Amino acid sequence: MIQQYKITSDFMYDEHIVVKQGDTLTELKKLPNDCFKLIISSPPYNLGKEYEKQVKLSHYIQVQTEIIAELYRLLAINGSIVWQVGNYVDQGEVFPLDMYFYPVFKSLGFKLRNRIVWHFDHGLHAKNRFSGRYEVLLWFTKSDDYIFNLDAVRVPSKYPGKRHYKGNKIGQLSGNPLGKNPSDYWTLMMQEWESGIMEIPNVKANHPEKTAHPCQFPIELVERCVLALTDEQDWVLDPFAGVGSSLVAAIKHERRAMMIDYEAQYIEIAKQRIEAFQNGSLKIRPLGKEVFKPTGREKIVQMPDEWLTTDKQDKLL
Repeated sequence: MIQQYKITSDFMYDEHIVVKQGDTLTELKKLPNDCFKLIISSPPYNLGKEYEKQVKLSHYIQVQTEIIAELYRLLAINGSIVWQVGNYVDQGEVFPLDMYFYPVFKSLGFKLRNRIVWHFDHGLHAKNRFSGRYEVLLWFTKSDDYIFNLDAVRVPSKYPGKRHYKGNKIGQLSGNPLGKNPSDYWTLMMQEWESGIMEIPNVKANHPEKTAHPCQFPIELVERCVLALTDEQDWVLDPFAGVGSSLVAAIKHERRAMMIDYEAQYIEIAKQRIEAFQNGSLKIRPLGKEVFKPTGREKIVQMPDEWLTTDKQDKLL
């Protein structure tokens, strides 16, 4: 039975779901110190998408620095911030945003715990460079005393029967019965967060969570962070929440959550998704579900007849 909570527009500690429309920096300044255990977001990438206004990279980083400084104030002393970014591309030149953001977080006093690479197989195809198939999550903490619930996110061991072959533990099982610590390269959800692989597909046209938002967070990407970096009833904040995937991930696991977004259309979609989740009708890709792998019998994966003859290959080339 999913717990039903009302959606409010103003933050109070005893609320559960806060959806706020407005300018991120303005709304952050209204919030009390040290109130969030996890701040997780995918900020605008300055790519000139329909909801962005493209500006010079230096100005973009300056604006983001003001916001991140506010987030430091809002984060609990044992809290974490996860900043998911891709690349800024200008006239074909790639600027990796995680490299620009790292010194910003470091200068404010944050400590980097992991640089996590999120790999996915599908996306836009480039013409003058290799197609981008990864983004980066920077996980920072405010102090050395932070929440990390490893058991909540362990994954099955590849060799659960492996034993120590030397030393004073020789012959004893070397693993953990709950599974192993996942990897910082997320590609196969069934396998690994620090020494393996997890695949979390990005949200494209055939993804069950797809909405009108062009760059949507997959819920399961946030779930792993929520489970590992917070406890039940902790507050989670997404300052650039789009259509509310972070909130769904948080309330699914009995956390309190707040989102901020400037776009009214996304705010309405977020409210609809939260309500759909609470009444059990929201389509969500299950946490841990393997990514579909074709068997080879599907027509779409077979070499088309047009490409099998030499003369037609020559024409295509």
